[in-house]
Amino acid sequence: MQRQLLQSYKTLSRHFIFPPKLFYSSLPHHHHQQNKQKHKHRKQQQQQQETSSTSFGPNPNIGSATRVQKLIASQSDPLLAKEIFDYASRQTGFTHSYASYLVLILKLGRAKYFSMVDDIIIKLKRDRYPVTPVLFTYLIRIYDELDRPDKALKTFYTMLEFNCKPLPKQLNGILQVLVSHRNYIKPALDLFKSAREYGVLPDTKSYNILMKAFCLNGDLSVAYQLFNEMFKRDVMPDVESYRILMQGLCRKSQVNTAVDFLEDMLNKGFVPDTLSYTTLLNSLCRKKKLREAYKLLCKMKVKGCNPDIVHYNTVITGFCREGRAEDSRKVLEDMESNGCLPNLVSYRTLVGGLCNQGMFDDAKKYMEEMLGKGFAPHFSLVHSLVKGFCDVGRIQEAIGILEEVLRHGEAPHIDTWMMILPRICDVDEQLNVNEVLKEVLKCDTRSVDVVRCLEEYLDRKTTAK
Repeated sequence: MQRQLLQSYKTLSRHFIFPPKLFYSSLPHHHHQQNKQKHKHRKQQQQQQETSSTSFGPNPNIGSATRVQKLIASQSDPLLAKEIFDYASRQTGFTHSYASYLVLILKLGRAKYFSMVDDIIIKLKRDRYPVTPVLFTYLIRIYDELDRPDKALKTFYTMLEFNCKPLPKQLNGILQVLVSHRNYIKPALDLFKSAREYGVLPDTKSYNILMKAFCLNGDLSVAYQLFNEMFKRDVMPDVESYRILMQGLCRKSQVNTAVDFLEDMLNKGFVPDTLSYTTLLNSLCRKKKLREAYKLLCKMKVKGCNPDIVHYNTVITGFCREGRAEDSRKVLEDMESNGCLPNLVSYRTLVGGLCNQGMFDDAKKYMEEMLGKGFAPHFSLVHSLVKGFCDVGRIQEAIGILEEVLRHGEAPHIDTWMMILPRICDVDEQLNVNEVLKEVLKCDTRSVDVVRCLEEYLDRKTTAK
């Protein structure tokens, strides 16, 4: 620390003219006379500077306030920056610029020297500096990053003591910090309610921040009160306001009320965003209200919001989960006709649903379609489809699936091989399936050569017989 401080003083000496005793009082005795001469010469230089230049302000020994501010800002160690600040403060006639205070406070705040920050803010107030809300905004952000909502809240109230009228932006900033901590949701509400006393009017974002916090906390009643208060205060809710309440209602399984909110939103001329529809579609599908979900999906485009891949896949998943894969096919056709191309999730979900219902021919068709578009089926889908054909005695179709999958560079799972080999091996020979599998897997499992190896192996066995 002493070495760093000495280095800082050396830097200072290039900018300031310090009293000689600061650096020479500890020199050896045999240099004393030489130091006296240097001191006399430096004093003459100081006198010349006082008479020939006023560029250093009222105290030429320390330099200008701007120079001090730059030196403070250049320090990586906040304690050294504080030493420089304090040294300059002790010089007769010197006054720090507001920028120096700002830079030092932020440095100390980031380094968690909270008591020093408080002391400097007190000094700012005592010296009647014209403080702007920018200082407190930055400081609140720092305390948020340091996970100190208590310090952030105290800083906001300190700003009020400086007669700084906060803007809605500052109010929303501190509200966002507080509600991110569950224990500070109540203090956030108290601050919100008293905001008008301090001359700041909460806006739509202010209400949204609190509504979302209480919805996530399970307090829907408070969120409702805030929503209704917006109309009384002539604050217009926006799309996010409605969406926040709809999400809260869906979390409480009140999906019918959420749909009513959507209708109210549409009647008031709002265009719901895609996330609002995603929330409702998810909830309707989970509640097995698939007819309502499909109707809502069809209504979206008419109401000015084109369904995207997430909306379609949500409904496809809902139908397949309830054993209605045929309806999922209809949704897949709808999305293509509306210019929304199915993706990997669309095909995987549909093929899985068709397999679960024993619709193996349809599943095979969509499997081939997805492979043709470059989508890789999950090995579990391949296994389900191969098993389905094998269970009904359609071995050739099962082998055809393997050929198609391998031709596109995908490797079936070892369990799939273990399942199909006993079906195609001659049972009378009582072939050891593990030996056959070992022979087959000598080939590259991601090549169509696997099937050829299998065919050649079986041919050899047949010829030998």
